Amino acid sequence: MLDSIVFEQQGIPSASIVTHLFIVTGKAMARTWGVPDLKFLAMPHPIANLTPEQMDQRAAEITPQVVDLLLHGQQ
Repeated sequence: MLDSIVFEQQGIPSASIVTHLFIVTGKAMARTWGVPDLKFLAMPHPIANLTPEQMDQRAAEITPQVVDLLLHGQQ
């Protein structure tokens, strides 16, 4: 999250991804760092116990959203 916040403050497009349990934390962090409207993505929790194949599937599912956020920014 902090990397995205710093990048966005410098005009560099970014896309942070958190698991759904950390949405509230992500919003609080963005607000604390002065970018309360920062957009970020969420995927189901947990991810630590996923197989490489399952993680690849999750990545494939969220990739279109990452591309959209990078191309269209924080508008």
